[in-house]
Amino acid sequence: IKLSSDGTTRLYATYIGGSGNEQPHSLICDPQGNLVVAGRSSSQNYPKGDKLGGGGGYDIVVTKLNATGSDLIGSKKVGGLGNDGVNISTTRAGTQSLQRNYGDDGRSEVILDAAGNIYVASCTQSSSNLSSERFPTTAGAFQPNFGGGTQDGVVMKFTPNVGIMTFASFLGGSGNDAAYVLKLSPAGDIYVAGGTASTDFPGPKAGVVNPTFHTGTTPDNSIDGFVAQISNNGSAIIRSTYLGTANADQIYGIQFDRHGFPYVTGQTEGAWPVINAAYSGANGKQFIAKLQPDLSAYVYSTVFGKGQSRPDLSPTAFLVDRCENVYVSGWGGANEQSNPYHSAGVNGLPVTPDALKPTTSDGRDFYFFVLQRNAVAQLYGSFFGQDGGRYGDHVDGGTSRFDPNGVIYQAVCANCGGGAAFPTTPGAWAPVNGALPEGCNLGMIKLAFNLAGVGSSVGASIEGVPNDTAGCFPLEVVFTDQIRNAQQYIWNFGDGTGDVGPLPAATGYTQTHTFMTVGTYRVMLIAIDPASCNERDTSYIHIRVGDVRANLSLSFDKIGACTALDYRFNNNSISTRPFTDTSFIWDFGDGSPRVVAGVNSIPHTFPAPGAYTVQLILNDTNYCNNPEILDTVIRVAANVDASFDSPPTGCAPYLALFNNTSIGGVDFEWNFGDPASGANNTSTAVNPTHEYAVPGTYQVTMVANDPNTCNKTDT
Repeated sequence: IKLSSDGTTRLYATYIGGSGNEQPHSLICDPQGNLVVAGRSSSQNYPKGDKLGGGGGYDIVVTKLNATGSDLIGSKKVGGLGNDGVNISTTRAGTQSLQRNYGDDGRSEVILDAAGNIYVASCTQSSSNLSSERFPTTAGAFQPNFGGGTQDGVVMKFTPNVGIMTFASFLGGSGNDAAYVLKLSPAGDIYVAGGTASTDFPGPKAGVVNPTFHTGTTPDNSIDGFVAQISNNGSAIIRSTYLGTANADQIYGIQFDRHGFPYVTGQTEGAWPVINAAYSGANGKQFIAKLQPDLSAYVYSTVFGKGQSRPDLSPTAFLVDRCENVYVSGWGGANEQSNPYHSAGVNGLPVTPDALKPTTSDGRDFYFFVLQRNAVAQLYGSFFGQDGGRYGDHVDGGTSRFDPNGVIYQAVCANCGGGAAFPTTPGAWAPVNGALPEGCNLGMIKLAFNLAGVGSSVGASIEGVPNDTAGCFPLEVVFTDQIRNAQQYIWNFGDGTGDVGPLPAATGYTQTHTFMTVGTYRVMLIAIDPASCNERDTSYIHIRVGDVRANLSLSFDKIGACTALDYRFNNNSISTRPFTDTSFIWDFGDGSPRVVAGVNSIPHTFPAPGAYTVQLILNDTNYCNNPEILDTVIRVAANVDASFDSPPTGCAPYLALFNNTSIGGVDFEWNFGDPASGANNTSTAVNPTHEYAVPGTYQVTMVANDPNTCNKTDT
């Protein structure tokens, strides 16, 4: 589901899945607004049917949707004979090895790099040595074989369209291992973190902060967190370290600051070390640590919590902002305590005077915590959730996110069974739980902490199309700061026109500029706030201006008998520059794979009669109007059958809206039975409108013509 930025409007909602069970774990959007989803599925017919490995039980799925939710860009289902994408067990019966919290069975994460490549950390129990049954690793992977125990972590990389799995590797030793989270360093290395019960966890450990596994007093508490630094092509583990105590410890978040230092957060059931930290919660069971980039030492390490013997909450989101403040989100309460999970609940956690919710009456809430740079002090602490009710606020797994500006986007299993109201804001798209009396609802929280300093994020819009960065000269572009928390702005459009500003916040956040010559321009935006921790921030965007346009045109013909479903599509596009065999993409709107082509004709067979939106997509940056889309609706039928509907009554002057529901039809002739309206009495539109000025009864006639059908016309 996608909502508007203020949460008042649903922009789209769609199902993704097959005949089995699906569970999404992690979501992320690329700069174009396309959505990447990672999770697990037990469906043999999960879309688009592109499977890697033999499969069985649950498999890991990676799916990419376009920005409007109307099409799958790509999808892969990856797995072997055992359960993949499952941490230990889907049975939530209390602590089991690495599964320490309710919902821990569903932890994994997906992230993107600047080029749009997709990275996933997860788990696998497909340990077989038979190629048809094992998890499908790739040639040259840093760990091609299963390490041991019940499960290993896995790390994967895919191309931006999910078309190719660039690499896939196991990550684990002889015990149980789980890869929960990952992040790219500024240099491009992949840092993966999670939990391990392996005394021989892979990776060189010379000089790292903790080269030796911390063995606990029982197998149940012999668990360490780990961080592994992996080369971007997946060919080598550069180094790895344990992080932990003589009790159970796991890492549930990893982030980098702008200087390249990694940070981790997680749970401890032991005495976590406090190093170089002015702030710490005595005997706290949630930790935050900043490490040297080479994992050789702690820069600082600290804990927060109320000092119980067990963790207070299950972490769900983590961030280091541009000012190096650290954010953690998590939940705890009776949902954890009703089963033998290791949680003390959120009652008693420290809050700050500006807390959104300073108390929790039932102790079954979410909790947000912000640590000041260098662990100097707590900047923020607050609860969030409903008071009372049948079940507490929680999640059944998954990883939520903060954005770089310190805004959290948190999903909640909310208002389960009712009994109290989950807090919603005025105008929210869904202010009440529609699944009562028994069901849960998805609660969606967007909360700005306003602690991340001034930010700059320049976006571009061309002819009303957001996130567009290319066009034909003269090219007018509307630039906007997408954060808008500055006091002043300075712009430079990279075309020699010089700096514009400083401009005041009220008007300076947006600028319209026309590029008069062909070229590629780096546009710079400096956002300034002298009172913020970083004072100013700079962002860039590249604008490509060309002079070679492709004029798109298409036509189609039915092949064979009038009852056939076979068509030939002709690309009649022209340009002053020759097209290549890959300049275009055809999308036939019926779920079939897209076809990359040139100007040659393309045959296509539709699966059944119906109306299909066929798109001819320009896919060549040599043309300044790339990626222009030309679409047409084709009505596939053996016989044309004219039909339409419209509300039959109204008050004059009445604007009638006609919805064409014909089967078949290439062109249409309408007569609105209103000769007094003159030339407006007829139309050839597919779905026309007509205004009736005078009260009366009118007979509307529509003729549908289709030379591709057996009967040719119908009225």
